[in-house]
Amino acid sequence: MASVKLTKVKKVYDNKVVAVHDFDLDIKDKEFIVFVGPSGCGKSTTLRMIAGLEEISGGTVEIDGEVVNDLQPKDRGIAMVFQNYALYPHMSVYDNIAFSLRLQKVPEDVIFEKVTNAAEILGITDYLMRKPRALSGGQRQRVAIGRAMVRNSKVFLMDEPLSNLDAKLRNQMRAEIILLRQKLDTTFIYVTHDQTEAMTLGDRIVIMKDGYIQQVGTPTEVFEMPKNLFVAEFIGAPKMNIMRTELIKEGGKYFVKPFGVKIEVDGDKGKALAAKNVKPGTIDLGVRPEHIVLAKEGQGIPCVLEVNEMMGSELHLHVYTEDGTRLIVRVPTIGLTLDERKELQQGKKLYVGFEGKVMHFFNTENGENLLN
Repeated sequence: MASVKLTKVKKVYDNKVVAVHDFDLDIKDKEFIVFVGPSGCGKSTTLRMIAGLEEISGGTVEIDGEVVNDLQPKDRGIAMVFQNYALYPHMSVYDNIAFSLRLQKVPEDVIFEKVTNAAEILGITDYLMRKPRALSGGQRQRVAIGRAMVRNSKVFLMDEPLSNLDAKLRNQMRAEIILLRQKLDTTFIYVTHDQTEAMTLGDRIVIMKDGYIQQVGTPTEVFEMPKNLFVAEFIGAPKMNIMRTELIKEGGKYFVKPFGVKIEVDGDKGKALAAKNVKPGTIDLGVRPEHIVLAKEGQGIPCVLEVNEMMGSELHLHVYTEDGTRLIVRVPTIGLTLDERKELQQGKKLYVGFEGKVMHFFNTENGENLLN
């Protein structure tokens, strides 16, 4: 098992394009870290630098206290699972898993024990004599994971391993990776563009944009206290609603006035604004879709229903306000009668509201959270 430390790690390509800027991160032994962000943010490039598959332009990578910048991938004590499985099509499942062990001249009886144990953990014992083409996508990914498992590596690297699977299989494999992590009890570094995977798998999440780290924190921390507007909108599905409005201070209390409706900022959020003595003025106000509720007629913010997405246990109502601002409202179906659901048709006028304690406040110029 091992810790991983990245200090001022940088990647610059020949055309002077900087893909990763001064990446600093300490990963503890047995921690599950997830790099997440949109395409092109530098997350896979960072993972490949850790693996030794991409040359490091600056800074250092340490694994278990040893600087590995100049070590070959095979000497770094890592195992990697790729997005496209990278299986040998002419080999059986058994031979695919055993391949790296045979390169190391491991005795066949030890190989047999390691391969069969990995296959049992992953539930692929019945497929050991099959070729990869005879397997489903989920089964192929298990084989790829098994090939990494038998190496007894210090660090497990996974580069978008579920992105080629359908939604149902992705959900199943997420659960299996959680169980696998418990069985292996090793250090994991996992790359994904899917924030749901990041939130469900990671002990901590590293959110990236344009080669820069935007925030590092637990799933709860990045969800409840996003460092900036990018993190706020990236984490959460559907994404956070953002409204340009005024922050007002009257009699020691704070208020916001989105779309002309005055709402007190109460609870911990109000206390936090007061403790930081945040100045009144124009802000970007953030409210998550699940924190907006339908209000009675004439109360709350007036808007018009544009799209009603039926999601099973909830409705996603896409509405627009009088000035054209679009919001998404998550409404549990259990709280609505069938007649009420039928009334939620395109063009229906609605009123929505939210409490002060669920608000997030961002600087309009740099997007920073005013409560950081």
